[in-house]
Amino acid sequence: MDNHKIVWGIIGCGDVTEKKSGPAFNIVENSRLLAVMRRDSEKAADYAHRHQVPLWYSNADDLLNNSELNAVYVATPPSSHLEYAISALRKGKAVYVEKPVTLNSTEALTLLESVKDTGGKLVVAHYRRQLPLFLKIKELIEKGEIGAIRTVQLRLWQSRSPALVTKGAGDWRTNPAVSGGGYFFDLAPHQLDLMLYFFGMPVSYHGFSVIQDDDNTVADHTTGTILFKNQLVFTGSWSFNVARENQADSCEIVGSLGRITFSIFGNSVVVNTAAGEKELVFDHPENIQLPMISQTVDYFMDRAPNPSSIEEALVLMRIIDEFSKIR
Repeated sequence: MDNHKIVWGIIGCGDVTEKKSGPAFNIVENSRLLAVMRRDSEKAADYAHRHQVPLWYSNADDLLNNSELNAVYVATPPSSHLEYAISALRKGKAVYVEKPVTLNSTEALTLLESVKDTGGKLVVAHYRRQLPLFLKIKELIEKGEIGAIRTVQLRLWQSRSPALVTKGAGDWRTNPAVSGGGYFFDLAPHQLDLMLYFFGMPVSYHGFSVIQDDDNTVADHTTGTILFKNQLVFTGSWSFNVARENQADSCEIVGSLGRITFSIFGNSVVVNTAAGEKELVFDHPENIQLPMISQTVDYFMDRAPNPSSIEEALVLMRIIDEFSKIR
């Protein structure tokens, strides 16, 4: 590891890297994006040209064998996360990997074992943890703004073509061999990881999924509950077959002295207590992963703790596996 600068390579320079993450690697202090890779050589070359990246590859091994790189961002669909992350770790490179971290908890455990075996560093891109909106919510909870937390109610209801899904990415999100499942696998990690971030490790969890629309080949409705310490109960509902006018993205944290209401994919939080109601509005960074990438760089340089570990991601994947069982 170059202790003076983290030099990055991206495996999978697709849509998610165009604005959300890719440009941030050259903005963060002590960080530089040197190379990108995509199997389509024309698209890899085009990305490198547009983003002024010096090197591009159409083969992941060629990128991984570049000794100038000391960190790799794995931004491919989930089916190849495990392979690329382990390959990078074995070559002594630190890893930042997209969510969901793997296809399932079995793969996540294998990845954890590889991190331990290699002594490497790996961060999972649960980037909402570092956005000011969610840092503020965590602060409100920890300060007891709404008293002791009693229950959390979350709803994510979308039409069959969810507006929250990154466009131009084809239909891989509804191919379990590539994504792990349906849209639940793509969107729920953001939400469930925040619950772990806010409330710690679960005591127990139960859930199930169903296919309500016969035209679907993957689950379109999921429900689940999590019991946290202090008898805090989380209940989540995910549906991807409602009418557009019934779409919902809401999370309500109810305490003994009030409640906090917000949208996981929004930019504001409303706090209700005996003192009244107040709304706090936040501007997300243009490159929304920038705060997490900044913390990741600091971790890779031994200047900060891991902002999102594989150990936590393993617990998350176990919850997802449980909730996604078809009934």
